[in-house]
Amino acid sequence: MTSQNEVGISHPEHAEHAGHAGHAGNPEHSEHPGGHSGHAGHPGGHSGHAEFRRLFWLMLVLAVPVVALSPMFAMLLGYDVPGALAWVPPVLGTVLYGWGGSPFLTGALAELRDRRPGMMLLVALAITVAFLASWGATLGVLHHELEFWWELALLIVIMLLGHWLEMRSLAHTTSALDSLAALLPDTAEVVRDDQVIQVSPAELAVGDIVLVRPGGSIPADGRVVAGVAELDESMVTGESRTVQRGPGDAVTAGTVATDSGLRIEVTATGDDTALAGIRRLVSEAQNSTSRAQRLADRAAALLFWFALAAAVVTAIVWSMLGNPDEAVVRAITVLVIACPHALGLAIPLVVAIATERAARGGVLVKDRLALESMRTIDTVVFDKTGTLTKGQPTVTGVDPEPGSGLSPAEVLALAAAAEADSEHPLAGAIVRAAAADGLSVPPATDFSSAPALGVSATVAGQEVRVGGPRLLAELGGAAAAVPAGADPGAIVLYVVRDGVVVGVLRLADEVREESRTAVAALHDLGIRVAMLTGDARAVADRVGAELGIDTVLAEVRPDQKAARVAELQAAGRRVAMVGDGVNDAPALAQADVGLAIGAGTDVAIGSAGVILASDDPRSVVSVIALSRASYRKMLQNLWWAAGYNLAAVPLAAGVLAPIGVSLPMSLGAVLMSVSTILVAANAQLLRRLDVRPQPSASQPG
Repeated sequence: MTSQNEVGISHPEHAEHAGHAGHAGNPEHSEHPGGHSGHAGHPGGHSGHAEFRRLFWLMLVLAVPVVALSPMFAMLLGYDVPGALAWVPPVLGTVLYGWGGSPFLTGALAELRDRRPGMMLLVALAITVAFLASWGATLGVLHHELEFWWELALLIVIMLLGHWLEMRSLAHTTSALDSLAALLPDTAEVVRDDQVIQVSPAELAVGDIVLVRPGGSIPADGRVVAGVAELDESMVTGESRTVQRGPGDAVTAGTVATDSGLRIEVTATGDDTALAGIRRLVSEAQNSTSRAQRLADRAAALLFWFALAAAVVTAIVWSMLGNPDEAVVRAITVLVIACPHALGLAIPLVVAIATERAARGGVLVKDRLALESMRTIDTVVFDKTGTLTKGQPTVTGVDPEPGSGLSPAEVLALAAAAEADSEHPLAGAIVRAAAADGLSVPPATDFSSAPALGVSATVAGQEVRVGGPRLLAELGGAAAAVPAGADPGAIVLYVVRDGVVVGVLRLADEVREESRTAVAALHDLGIRVAMLTGDARAVADRVGAELGIDTVLAEVRPDQKAARVAELQAAGRRVAMVGDGVNDAPALAQADVGLAIGAGTDVAIGSAGVILASDDPRSVVSVIALSRASYRKMLQNLWWAAGYNLAAVPLAAGVLAPIGVSLPMSLGAVLMSVSTILVAANAQLLRRLDVRPQPSASQPG
């Protein structure tokens, strides 16, 4: 049985379905957003987060008796360890090394196999040297001051804590993919044999008719065949306002019908849905490599060799000074404190958070390099139709003929009556304008249309014709007395009743209100705005003047668009191109950064580095703000991580030991982990950035 909220089944209209960004394959899930190469030993995702948490608490329990019963720790605090308990630290310390240190040892082996030495190898070296030295001291082979069981225990516990916090941060970031998956309902109601049955969304097939109840999520991409509802598309487009969808409109899996029910014909399922495409794009972006990431990887590798050389030099110098025990202690401390752990986290976590925030705001980053490059853009080139304008004609003015005795509303109603049966886009604009004004449109009969001449119909017993200049020429030029109006570039249609012109309609591609805000915000950021279009000069100049655009490039053929972008680049400009059509694809590829409107064609989307899921041009401003904010975070993290290591290594080596300033290994481990936590916390501040289209440019720090 169906409820009162259900809507009836009807045949879908055969409207064109715009391509989505995501019609290409499964989202690939990587263990570490950002390609955190230095973490080869980490388990990935939520399981890695849970494993490090469990391991940390277990090792902390084991570390307590190791520290308390360590002879060196007891000596520092002035108490004695009972002889019967002297073997507790070596036994539990070995468990700590083999079990708690296993992630680092495994990671070190992976780095050696890859011939990419980094953080894991440094940690493994430090704990292995401490482990061997401690056993040597316990067995009496080495000096008793080289008994590091308590410091080894603290080092492993602190390292596990730092890795747990890191993995938790990464798990929170990758949860963006999980939250996208959670948008789909657990079950879908499909209409089969006039019965509504529940199936898994995975069982849906193209052509199925599904019922979406008020408050329910749409289980697959489709087209509305019955019902009208306000849809919450915020998780896909970033737009906070609901959007009305009715028969013939395309809808996306994961969006929510907020107020009433819909019946939808499924047009795409599973991996072919826009939602799957978004997941794939987020995953690819988080795992692509940018210039900053390559810089961080090189810095981590260089820091490994720097730390290793510093440890060797430290051991040699202290040994030459006649203090081999101090040489071992200092060498281990250098290895511990020089771990480029924070450096390895500095870039991947920032980019992972940035791409996740972007996705939540309807900005899909295909290429991290594109996001990184947006901060350097000084010129944004917009395609006109469908980007700065709505891409469909709108009535901008109605001028009654003096002496006709008709009001603007009556002229528009006559035209709407004659155009009611026409399928031409201009006819649709006239009918929509009359409906929007709440006009009473009289019925028409004897409808006919002729190419270039317009339409003709009988309205209230009178012949009403609507057409352009060719219609007037047929009538003998009677329209000379009718002004075309002061709207340059507008399409002019004449309304003729019984052979007499009674009014003029002016139509134009309506400029998006958001375009004005976007252009003003870009100007506030010091960025020039250009418009690239194949339309006539008069039409382009009208839109350019209305929006305050700096450069208008009109009457540009599709094969010339990329060349025009190249000309701007040759003049020294860093260009971002925004477009949505097939003829925009070469220009998108030519630009330093290509941004495709998500409702555009798959060809345009494939040529772009950034996809704007909504058609709101203000999203471009959001991308620039995100690029600048994330770049600042990268620099801050890199300076802190690398600068901290370079400054701390000399202290760990004992450069200031002659004046009584030293850095114990345990304190080195604490400072190293604190460095990691600070870098992670700084990256988390990016979560304050709202990437949804804003009325004006914002520059969060």
